[in-house]
Amino acid sequence: MNIISPYRTPLEVMYSPIQSERLYERIVSQIEQRIVAGELKAGDQLPAENELAKQFGVSRTAVREAIKTLSEKRLVEVRPGKGTFITNGMPDAMRHSLGLLMKLGPSNGSSYLVEVREILEPEIAALAATRITDEYIAAMREAVEVMDTALEDVERFVEADLDFHLALAEGTQNPVIPLLMDSIIDLLREARKRSGMVDGGLHRGQIHHKKILQAVTRRDPRAARKSMQDHLEQVRKDSEALTHNSG
Repeated sequence: MNIISPYRTPLEVMYSPIQSERLYERIVSQIEQRIVAGELKAGDQLPAENELAKQFGVSRTAVREAIKTLSEKRLVEVRPGKGTFITNGMPDAMRHSLGLLMKLGPSNGSSYLVEVREILEPEIAALAATRITDEYIAAMREAVEVMDTALEDVERFVEADLDFHLALAEGTQNPVIPLLMDSIIDLLREARKRSGMVDGGLHRGQIHHKKILQAVTRRDPRAARKSMQDHLEQVRKDSEALTHNSG
C-alpha cells in the first residue's frame, strides 16, 4: 500500500537569483506569483531556509524576513519543528496588499477585475435604486462634486471615485455588498489610477457617474443598471487602450 504524505514538497518549483537592495521583497514577490499561478497551493511545504537561500542566491536573513512578511500576509504558516506551509489566505492577501491578481500583469489583472465589476456592479446599482436613502444619495452627489474639481488630479479624483462606488454599495442596505466592494478596494484604486492616465478617461468616467447618480436618484433600477453597464464598458475600453499603448 502506498502512503501519500499529506504535504507536497514541490521540488520542481525553482526560483531565480535575486539582485536588489530589498532582497526579501523580491523573494516575497516570486512566491506570491507562484501562488497566484497555482504552482504553490494550500498545504504545500516550502523548502528549508538553507535551500531557499541557495535557490534565491541570498542570505538566510533575507529568506527569514521574506517568510515573516508572507506570514503577516497570511500566505504561509510557520510550524515549529515541521516547516513553512502555504495557507489558504489569498483573500486576506488580496485585501491588504496591492492585490495578487495584478501580479499576473497589468493586462490580465485589469481584465479580471473588470469582469468582476461587470458581474457585480450593474446589479448593485439596480438594487441601490430601489433601496437607497437620501443619506447615501448625498454622499454620492458629494463625491461627484469632488470629482468635478479634480479632473486634473488623478489621486484626488480616484479617492472620490471610490467613495462614489462605496456609497452606492452601502445604498443597497445589504451589509454584505459593501464588504465585497471593500475586499477589492486596493485593486480598484490601482486600476483606476492606471486608467486615469488614458487621455480623457477621467472626463468620460465623470459623465457616467452623473448618469448613474441621476438614475439612482430617480429610483429607476433599469436605468441605474444600464448606466453602470455603460460605465464599465468605458472602463474596459480605457483599460485596453492603456494596455495597447504600453505594449
